[in-house]
Order: sequence, then C-alpha cells, then structure tokens
Amino acid sequence: MTVWREDELPGSAGQGLVAEIGRPRPAWTVDDLVAVVRSRNVRVLSLMHVGGDGWLKTLDFVPSGERHLRDIIQGGERADGSSLFRGMGIPSDASDIVLRPRVETAFLDPFASLPTLVLLCGHLDRDGSPLPQSPDTILRRATALLRAEAGIDLWALGEVEYFLGKRWDDHDIYGADDRGYHATSPFVFGEGLRRRALAILADLGVGVKYGHAEVGYIEARETQGVVWEQHEIELALQPLLDAADGILLAQWVLRNLAHQSGMRCTMDPMMREGHAGNGLHFHIVPVRDGEPLAIRNADGTLTDPARWLIGGLAQLGGALMAFGNRVTGSFARLRQAKEAPNTIVWGEFDRSALIRLPIVARDLEGREVTTPTIEFRLPDGSALPHLLLAGAALATAHGRVTPDLDELLARTRVGSGGAGPAAEPVPRSFVEVADALERCRPVLERGGVFPPAMVDSVLAGLREQLRLPG
Repeated sequence: MTVWREDELPGSAGQGLVAEIGRPRPAWTVDDLVAVVRSRNVRVLSLMHVGGDGWLKTLDFVPSGERHLRDIIQGGERADGSSLFRGMGIPSDASDIVLRPRVETAFLDPFASLPTLVLLCGHLDRDGSPLPQSPDTILRRATALLRAEAGIDLWALGEVEYFLGKRWDDHDIYGADDRGYHATSPFVFGEGLRRRALAILADLGVGVKYGHAEVGYIEARETQGVVWEQHEIELALQPLLDAADGILLAQWVLRNLAHQSGMRCTMDPMMREGHAGNGLHFHIVPVRDGEPLAIRNADGTLTDPARWLIGGLAQLGGALMAFGNRVTGSFARLRQAKEAPNTIVWGEFDRSALIRLPIVARDLEGREVTTPTIEFRLPDGSALPHLLLAGAALATAHGRVTPDLDELLARTRVGSGGAGPAAEPVPRSFVEVADALERCRPVLERGGVFPPAMVDSVLAGLREQLRLPG
C-alpha cells in the first residue's frame, strides 16, 4: 500500500528543504533553519497561519541578525486575536495572542521577489496555552480526543478541484463540457500550470498523489469571453493537521501560479448551473501507530474503526456542512447532483453517496498498491479543512459510542441503484445547516474541542445569510 512518509515524499529529491537539510521534517531544528537562511541568503522570514476566516495570513520580518532570527523561530510574535478571530470570544481590550512557529513546516516561498523562508504557525493565548479558537488548536484537540478514547488516529487526503479561466483566443477550440476528464494538451490549456503546481507542492513538503484534467468546461460565450476548464490535484495521505495545511497550501500555490500566468483560479462550488461544480472530497483512513488500518475484515464486513467513521459521518454530515459547504453555490452543487451527494447514505462505489468505499488498485498478485480509504463526498471548495477534519475525528469518536450503530449503518446503506425513498436528504439551505449544527454542537464541543463562542459565531453567520438579499 502506498503511504508517503515525510522523508520520502514525491519530489523530495528536488529543490525542497528536505533534500538540503538531509533529514526528515520532524527531526529539523532551529540550527537547521539558521543554516538555510545563511546558505540561501534569505532576507525575509514569514510567519504564515490560518485565521478565523480560514484564509492563510502572513506576518513578515527582516531579521536584524542571528539572535533576532532565532528569537522569531523559537518564540514567534504577538498579534491581535480579536481581528484574526473576530466574533469568536476574544475581547478587543485583551486581545493579544502569540503566533508560534512549527519548525518542521518551513519552506522557501517560490513566489517571493526576495528570498523568503516561510514557517506555518499555531496560536497561543495570553497565558501561553493553545488558543481555543485557532483552527490548529481545534484539530489537534479533536485528534487527541479520538486517540485517547479509541486508540486510533485518522489520516486524510483532499481532492482539490478548481477551475482555471482565461480570455478566449483562437487556440481554444478543443474544449467541451463533460469531456475533459484526464484530457491532455492541446485539448486543455491548464496542463502546464497544474504540473508546475505538483512539483512546487512536493518541494514545499506537501504530499502529492496525482493531478489531472477534470470534466468541467464553460465556453467563453457563457462568461463574457472567458473560457473556464476544470482540473484536480489529489494530495497524499497524511496526518490530519498536515492534510489540512496541505489543502490551503495547494490552493495558495494554484492561485499564485494563475496570477503569474494572467489566469484566474477559483474553487467555487458552482461556476454555472448545469455544469460540474468544485467538490473537495476527503479520503480518510483510521491509523494506529502510524500504520493504516484495514477497512474490511477477512470476511468482507467493515472493521470497527471503519464502522465508527462511516456511522459518525452519517450522523454529523449535515452539521459539518457549516465548515464544508459554506456559500450559496454549495446548495446549487448539491441540488444539481452531478455526482454530488443529496441524501445521507453510504455505498460501496456509488459516487452519488455521501460516503463511499472506492475501489482499491492491486497488482497482478492481488496485493493492494493503494491504501483503502473511506471517501467523504459532501464538502466543496468553500470548505475550512482544519475545522472539517476536526469534525470528522469527533464524528468517529461519536460513532464509536452510538448504541444502534449497526441499525444506522444498515438503514443508510445504498446499492448501485441509488438511495431508497426513505433516505434522509442533506440540508438544502443555511437554516437547515444551522439546525443540524445546533443539534450536534454537544458532540463538537465535547472535551473543549470547539469553543461554544465559536459555534455561536458560526450559527450567527449561517442565520445572517437568511437575511441577505437574494
């Protein structure tokens, strides 16, 4: 089974820091980064982190000397938490927080005009404890709760779907809607950009699995002279925090490359009704001691961790739309149902199911050469990956203690013929998502994982959508 280790990621023999430092990321030290700053003549040190809105933020330094450099790497810097996590319970009169760098996440910014070293950061509160509102903290706490209660971890990978747009010209004569899947140049114009993104992500330390052209295509006559085509980059299985960081870095790389190339890049769930939308499917695997666990027993039945995960997602899937399906276009994508789930069911290979068990590639001797996964197909390109994956971990813990789990799994299972008439629909509006989140908030808040003030803020945002024009 293919599971990439941090010291053997595809592309790690290229220009990435793994090759330069000569050790896997978990073994990196401050001394290693100081040596990189010297050897690469780094001028700027950038602390990158995830704000309350789910977007990547940066705080930049020009270190005045080695001591200043070490202080930043080891201690980070203060910031205004009430601005970064607005409305989430941080008062403006006591809003100082600290950005705390994670040494093992360092990479050289491939888009900076000056040599720049970037470090991803978590957040600490005024007392030096992990900041409750931080996406980094929430995901770590959810992972710790699942490990403590069930003795397992989860690993995940995301399928990053996106559309590239550019002004139409005489060369754009080949594209066609629903015919772009795995197409190659000259039938797609975004192949080169996608391949550059794969190589850059590998050098940044983001595990990548593959990339390909997708089915979506929108002709220029529908979009005022801009032609749009869809692509996908599938990342590699990694621990949840690395998987979530990888999603945001992949989107960051794609947007930067598109900007450099005079194109536009969007992860919007629905570009035009009647066309394919951008999903952000997650493949999730239970793991123990760093090794993926089987999804099925020898007799073909589901293993216990697989049952917990599927049952948990079936129960919390609607509530997790608050973090995975956050814009109006999310509902258009689900309503259109072009391989998008619209009922709460799970299936063996059914692409219209909320949760499915994809086929596993094997060699000629029957050996699995890809890791069996459980695919959660509900999220889309508006997702907040840290919060969504934290919810998946909590859903797994909840599935473990569900008393009627076998009945639930039998009731929500669907065959290739599609869901039966009794299948429960996914939420179809912000108000239904808010209702689902309200019902499930005790599961999310258990163990102090999701702060109540943050859940209140999310609920207020969902209900505010109801009052917006249109």
